[in-house]
Amino acid sequence: PWENGYIESFNGKLRDELLNREIFTTLTEAKILIEQWRREYNHVRPHSALGYRPPAPEAIMPALMPMGLT
Repeated sequence: PWENGYIESFNGKLRDELLNREIFTTLTEAKILIEQWRREYNHVRPHSALGYRPPAPEAIMPALMPMGLT
């Protein structure tokens, strides 16, 4: 089962941090909580292999400047 270390690591963390700690009462609840965990894992959480940066950080939109100002 150890053919892809990155996927195995992801699956292990998902299992340890969410699936083994929750009892889902509906499929919808499971989908929502898993998606919340996945977004935090990919967009917020630092990863040591990436220099402690998240793999897909949230984009920050720059504030728009009014016309004529530079």
